Amino acid sequence: MAGASTSLRVIYPGSFDPIHNGHLDVIAQAHELFGSVVVAVMHNPDKPSGRFTVDERVEFARRAVADLPDVRVEAHGGLAVQAAEREGADFIVKGVRSAADLEIEQQMAHNNYASAGIRTVYLPCRPDLGYISSRFVRELAQYGGRIDHLVPAEVAGALDRSNGADKDTT
Repeated sequence: MAGASTSLRVIYPGSFDPIHNGHLDVIAQAHELFGSVVVAVMHNPDKPSGRFTVDERVEFARRAVADLPDVRVEAHGGLAVQAAEREGADFIVKGVRSAADLEIEQQMAHNNYASAGIRTVYLPCRPDLGYISSRFVRELAQYGGRIDHLVPAEVAGALDRSNGADKDTT
């Protein structure tokens, strides 16, 4: 399929701390299937921002999807279903890597539909990317592991720089 045959808007919510190649695969699939995708970088203003600030996560994501027309990246607070309503989304897209992911996402999908009538569509990432998680990337980077094959180059560089600053030089 060369592109979406319909013009539906979907929202793909997540913390994206950091965005990785599994996320990018799901975004590309959603773009192909639905056309218009909003990547919603979710944050809770009452909690610490994580490894990267919300603005940094948004910027990393924007640069990573710059070649995909009709894909936008926006920061959103609150619930994913509220972000979907604000964006006028037809569906919420969630990436799944395993049965455990599906079990967690299923409960959220039922709650989102019950509260707002918005359905969730699950997209499996490619099998060769199914092991990647943001937590895995952060941990690997923290201990000096190679991450350039897991994340966009800009993210890898930022993680390398921040880990270099964290290392004890004494």
